[in-house]
Amino acid sequence: MHKKECTATLATNENEEKVIKLSFPYEGMLLYNVKTLPGWKYYKADQCWSVPILKETISNLRQWGFTISSKIEIYLEKREFRDNKIVKKGIPGLAGKLYPFQKRGVAFIERNKGRALIADEMGLGKTIQALAWLQLHPENRPVIIVVPASVKLNWVREALLWMKPKPKIELLMGVTPWQPKGEILVINYDILWYWRMVLRDVCANVLITDECHYYKSNGARRTKAVKFIGKSITNIIGLSGTPIENRPIEMYNAWQLIDPKNCPEKNHFEKQFCNRKYSPFGYEHKDVSGHSNEVELHNWLVGTIMLRRLKKDVLPDLPAKAFSFVPIQLHNVTEYRGAEANFIAFIKETKGEEAAIRALNAKAFTEIEVLKQLSVKGKLKGVIAWIKEFLEVSDKLVVYAIHRFVITALMEEFKEVAVKIDGSVSLTDRQKNVDKFQNDKKIKLFVGNIKAAGIGITLTASSNVAFVELPWTPGALVQAEDRCHRIGQKDSVNIYYLLAMDTVEEKIAHLLDQKKKVLDAVLDGKETEQSSLLYDIIKSYLQTKND
Repeated sequence: MHKKECTATLATNENEEKVIKLSFPYEGMLLYNVKTLPGWKYYKADQCWSVPILKETISNLRQWGFTISSKIEIYLEKREFRDNKIVKKGIPGLAGKLYPFQKRGVAFIERNKGRALIADEMGLGKTIQALAWLQLHPENRPVIIVVPASVKLNWVREALLWMKPKPKIELLMGVTPWQPKGEILVINYDILWYWRMVLRDVCANVLITDECHYYKSNGARRTKAVKFIGKSITNIIGLSGTPIENRPIEMYNAWQLIDPKNCPEKNHFEKQFCNRKYSPFGYEHKDVSGHSNEVELHNWLVGTIMLRRLKKDVLPDLPAKAFSFVPIQLHNVTEYRGAEANFIAFIKETKGEEAAIRALNAKAFTEIEVLKQLSVKGKLKGVIAWIKEFLEVSDKLVVYAIHRFVITALMEEFKEVAVKIDGSVSLTDRQKNVDKFQNDKKIKLFVGNIKAAGIGITLTASSNVAFVELPWTPGALVQAEDRCHRIGQKDSVNIYYLLAMDTVEEKIAHLLDQKKKVLDAVLDGKETEQSSLLYDIIKSYLQTKND
């Protein structure tokens, strides 16, 4: 009797997907090896096995003595050719340029027919990859994008920035739904339950869930709403830098929603990956908070829906510094607009004459300081929410501010995990606080005054910097950025400007950005002066209002 050969052939599974069909003798070690392959399935009726078509899987099968069908190699070559078309040519009409690894992310979503989990580390552009796939498929409208409240405006901004022609975006607010008419609908998890019926009837073609670990709890309304809306949508993309925050069971809902055909049955998942235990009080009292077979779970996810890259994996593609403007909503719009109107009336008395504008510097500085303080006061709630969500999904963060009331508010909110350096901190305590941030894993947040903590210290424990307030000179901005971008930093540094929308902050940021470029270009290192920036701000207000 001849021994059964080990063969791997190309086949189509019940989901009409191409897979590798395995035929082999069920010997102990061989059977164990096959069960380590990502996404394996056993079909009892046909007594055969299948696995997804992956390069690493094919390599392993060869090592174990399998004969690989040439049709598998041909299929893999064709798939790589399709992926490389996206990587080489990019996305038609996309306004910006993607990094190579981001193009591969778009190709991954495309290969998975619009059902994928992009689990890249924070700062690698998951939002941009999802938007690029939408740009690739303008026929897939409407689109529903569900996000944490703190990044709603950022999604709108990024979509308008990257997609061409500019899509009709509708921001859904409040708990009293209306009939939306936009191509792209952006809504936050907190109000999704109230909109679920309306959004179901929209008949969307794409659902994107940002920070998809938000619907990990089956009892939560947001989870029920996401499942209700998503069950009839063809394309579902999940985004999360931490799909598993504490335990494997937390990512089951996202996996089941995105890829129900390949997701294990709940009972099997709990038993295999959650180290499920029952209490003496009966089967209904089960504990699934544990973890087991982590490598197998990772392989299974990678073999089906998940793409995950860390900064260190794509570092050659990244710039030394990556900048992001994060729009934050004002909560004191009426108060701010009143002060702004008074300021505009005040500067219009100059009638735009340069000499008169320059003479206004002292008075104008005081008036603009009022606007700056009102804008930071109005966005502080949103800033705190953004920092909270950042720390939930990432490691350490350096935050810079100017005014004492801002630093005090941040320290009160994050006192258990934060240290600070401002004018009130002694030289001895300055170094202690730096050392805590650098070495203590419990200390997640460094809060610094730009002047007091913008020079002379090293904060390389973090590769993320957020500016709540902006200085008057680009040199001060660069100095503060470089507390993280120093020798010893192994990552690209992500720099976030948390700006109140349509306020003086946006004008200052725009002018600082322009002047930073000029500063970088000149060889003598001449610094931009505060008076120069102030002059340009006054001119911009006159120009805007005269238009």
